[in-house]
Amino acid sequence: MGPRALRVFGVVLLFVILLLPSAARAQVVPGPCDTEVLPSGAQSYICVPVMGWNGQLVIYAHGYVAPGLPLGFYQLTTADGTFLPLLVQSLGYAFATTSYRQNGLVILEGVEDMRELVTAFNKAHPAPTRTHVAGVSEGGLVATLLAERSPDRFTSALALCGPIGNFRLQINYVGNFRVLFDYFFPGLIPGSPIDVPPSVIANWSTLYVPAITAALAANPGRAIELMRVAKAAYDPSDPATVINTTINVLWYNVVGTNDAVQKLGGNPFGNRLTWYFGSQNDLRLNLLVRRFTASPVALQAMRPYETNGDLAIPLVTLHTTADDVVPFGHELLYLPKVDLFDRGRFVPIPVNRYGHCNFTTNELLGSFLLATNLP
Repeated sequence: MGPRALRVFGVVLLFVILLLPSAARAQVVPGPCDTEVLPSGAQSYICVPVMGWNGQLVIYAHGYVAPGLPLGFYQLTTADGTFLPLLVQSLGYAFATTSYRQNGLVILEGVEDMRELVTAFNKAHPAPTRTHVAGVSEGGLVATLLAERSPDRFTSALALCGPIGNFRLQINYVGNFRVLFDYFFPGLIPGSPIDVPPSVIANWSTLYVPAITAALAANPGRAIELMRVAKAAYDPSDPATVINTTINVLWYNVVGTNDAVQKLGGNPFGNRLTWYFGSQNDLRLNLLVRRFTASPVALQAMRPYETNGDLAIPLVTLHTTADDVVPFGHELLYLPKVDLFDRGRFVPIPVNRYGHCNFTTNELLGSFLLATNLP
């Protein structure tokens, strides 16, 4: 973060600390939230303060939801129990979100559903003077793509812990973790990293998570090798985070692989030419680890998921430095995409902490108010 951004961030945080509890929230009365169905079939959830609306709108893109779950409004509560629609309204903003038209891999569809959400809001309410987009995890990529591709509709964007640097590398990160897990802990998960049996998905929490947890606890040295070779984040001071990282990343492979293969028209993961290192015997590892080739159809289908760094509006990102699911390196990969003349519009904020989207409410507030107050 540059000196100018640091000054702005400091001013915004001071605003949060000094003014919000006594002034902004006291003058705002949050309104009820209405639900409708968008043209795509996605559900909308729109809330407008009945008093004190500042004329601005925040639309929220939620993160990944497992295929097969009912459509709904997910991830609306922070870790400390704060309800986002109420929090955003208490700051004077209208709030809107969508279920998306489906679950699972839904990034491109999510972009379209968010555009439909803005249109629906403008039809039902006075047009906002400014419209901001915020997204978390998968929704962080949705928000970034909207910032790049629809700057005429949005004033600012906030992307939290999203795979904004390189979508294909995110796919490969999850796939590589699975093939490496199968090497270090063979036979625990049936099927293939690119074809997961339905029985594994159905019994993941009850059968496979306990077995994996026990295997990791019984072989801590091998578990650390897995972390090292996979370049997966964990907290060295807390051995439990090794298990947490393993379960979290494997969940995305188990729950999301078949859905991604179907939607992309083939297997998107490839490690045919990957050389793994960091184990006790790298030669043995690379000779025995299972290899897969990505489908050309899937590789072509993933191209629209990639960001380009073309920013005409401010983009603020918040990312923990030890994110186990979406590596912090995405921030470093995104920065070179941004033109030198546009670098002032991109403000990445690192949070020195372990965990995926592991933020405090104050950190969320600070990054949000920074994004919405940047010129």
